[in-house]
Amino acid sequence: MPGSTLANRLRDMNYRVHAASNVGELVAVAQAEGPMLLLVDLSGAGDEVCGAVRALRSNDKTAHVPILAFAEDDQRLEAARTAGATLAASDAAMTSHFEQLLEQALRLD
Repeated sequence: MPGSTLANRLRDMNYRVHAASNVGELVAVAQAEGPMLLLVDLSGAGDEVCGAVRALRSNDKTAHVPILAFAEDDQRLEAARTAGATLAASDAAMTSHFEQLLEQALRLD
């Protein structure tokens, strides 16, 4: 599963990782933890996840946080982009190019 692989890679890079166990707590966890970045797996509950992405974007505490979304379904990727994801890519692309995508997402404008 790409999500666990990416979380392990972040831990290996000495990032602190907090996994939300369900979509319903994503916004609350992001508000409480103040993350540098959110990795969002769109598989399974894609519509609910996109709703959470919209909620994160409309919240003053989380609107600035880069959101990297991943899935194999092009429609879910487009829905995530529309919802406000900073970047939406296939599972394979996210896994293969993770360090570059992470660097790009964390770059300050």
